[in-house]
Amino acid sequence: MEYFSDLMGGFAALAQPEIFAYMIGGYLIGTFFGAVPGLTSMLAIALLLPMTYSLDVTAALVACASIFMAGMCSGSITATTINIPGAPASMMTAIEGYPMQQRGEGAKALGHAALASMIGGAIGALLLMVMAPLATDAALLIRTPGKFSLIAFALIVIVISQRDSIPKGLVATTLGIMVATVGIDVMQPITRFTFGTGVLMQGIDIMPLVIGAFAVSELLVQAQNKADRTVDRDDIKAAAIRRRDFIPPLSEIREIGVYRYIKTAMIGYAVGVLPGAGGSMAAFVAYAESMRSSKHPERYGKGSVEGIAAAEGANNAMCSGAFVPMLSFGIPGDPTTAIVLGVLVINGLQPGPQFLDTQMALVAPMFAALMVSALILVPLTLYLLGPYFVRIVSIRRDVLYASIAVVALVGCYVATYSIFQMALALLFGVLAFAMRRNGYPIACLLLGFVLGPSLEEYCRRSLSISDGSPMIFFTSFDSLFFIALTAVFYYFMVIRKPQAQQPA
Repeated sequence: MEYFSDLMGGFAALAQPEIFAYMIGGYLIGTFFGAVPGLTSMLAIALLLPMTYSLDVTAALVACASIFMAGMCSGSITATTINIPGAPASMMTAIEGYPMQQRGEGAKALGHAALASMIGGAIGALLLMVMAPLATDAALLIRTPGKFSLIAFALIVIVISQRDSIPKGLVATTLGIMVATVGIDVMQPITRFTFGTGVLMQGIDIMPLVIGAFAVSELLVQAQNKADRTVDRDDIKAAAIRRRDFIPPLSEIREIGVYRYIKTAMIGYAVGVLPGAGGSMAAFVAYAESMRSSKHPERYGKGSVEGIAAAEGANNAMCSGAFVPMLSFGIPGDPTTAIVLGVLVINGLQPGPQFLDTQMALVAPMFAALMVSALILVPLTLYLLGPYFVRIVSIRRDVLYASIAVVALVGCYVATYSIFQMALALLFGVLAFAMRRNGYPIACLLLGFVLGPSLEEYCRRSLSISDGSPMIFFTSFDSLFFIALTAVFYYFMVIRKPQAQQPA
């Protein structure tokens, strides 16, 4: 009953003018970053991170939730109109949306994308509200060896989800874990890898890593592009759309069916719960399942509204699913929730099994913001501002990315008033740029950095309990469960992967 009361209090908090303004502002920022190719909601939240030092934690979490939902949805705009996904999770939408745009049905495709995003996001938020307490109860049953195996399972899934870049994912994750070891030892009051410098005694903060890996590296990547603008103005004129065209025909909605909307939302939410999976995997899995079960699979790849509904419903439901492991276990479901975890840590909060029991009133507005963003802001914003969204991608690159550089580095300095933090952000930016150039996933670097300290801590605690015997990980039931689960995931994602991908 108290949980339900806190949940209702979260919706009531959105009625406060200041919190409401942060939700609307976050949604508009997320829409901008999600629609512009090369920018993502993850980058938007990374730029917001330094500001959380001066923001109320509730306002910061509400802004992050609305940015996340908006960025996931708005990637479909440029994916449909100019065949350039604004977000990686919109790649499957581009496959179906752009052929519709070429037939003069671009606005209708966007309408279907918005409707599916609304339904998927709302179902995902509802599942989060219902399932989060159950996940918390389950987390209380996991002991120290099980916690180590759970985090190891999360890191292994993150690595093998890189598909054709598993060795590079492993290297990036290991590098993130290594960076996390700098500073005070997790078990003893001694310093490690400080090289005799006092500035490293406190370890490396998440903020310069996030700013460098996602903001600075993106600027270096974009600096290689010789084009003056993100998209040519002629393409924007060709993609002109009207508001009334956004409303999808009822006959096509019936053809898609309520069951498909619900099924793809459930798939997206389930994929989101898996650590490191992300919106791209959610969209791909839902799209493949939709094609398999469709009465008209021959339409896929040629402008199928079923394909758009499946991809967009799944990737928006994934947003809520990704918060489950982050809040219950402190394990981010994707890179964006890893940055949201940083927002909580900056405010002195550490998610875990008892987090929702003690801090539900604090995170309830974030749950509410996910629901309101999906149900109201997604369709309303597309209808009112849709015709203008496509134009934002014609902003000059030099103006856009120079502004982002200033915001990123100044924000990094203002947060701690440390030149060293700025230098670290630049260093990580160059490192991440080199990694991206050579195909190493920087999301693995971040997630390895976030989960590394907990992995080490639970490993050493378990070994101290067993007097150094590693058999404790195989004799504890909860640990053995996650080891078996790791083997199952490895089998289906690595060994059977070629056969599973052939039909798609």
